[in-house]
Amino acid sequence: MYKVAVVGDKDSVLVFKALGIDVLTPTSPDEIRRVIDDLARDQYGVIFITEQLASLVPETIARYDDEMIPAVILIPSNQGTLNIGMDRIDRSVEKAVGSNIL
Repeated sequence: MYKVAVVGDKDSVLVFKALGIDVLTPTSPDEIRRVIDDLARDQYGVIFITEQLASLVPETIARYDDEMIPAVILIPSNQGTLNIGMDRIDRSVEKAVGSNIL
């Protein structure tokens, strides 16, 4: 059974802890990279990360784009969205079906 984790700033992800999801709050780009790679090695099937933190480590996020596991999913933070997550979904749908149906 795979685990689920949320990576982001404390104010945005603390609510997930109440749901029993593992919550991590790295602050520097190096720490964000390390946390994501550690989660991937530790059998996490889904890693949610706020768009703000993901924008600091795009190369690390891109490394997992073609992997089945873990699924790295960008979510908005409490500061709002950067539309990075929706753009990734649009590209994935277009790649899968040949055109953007969203």
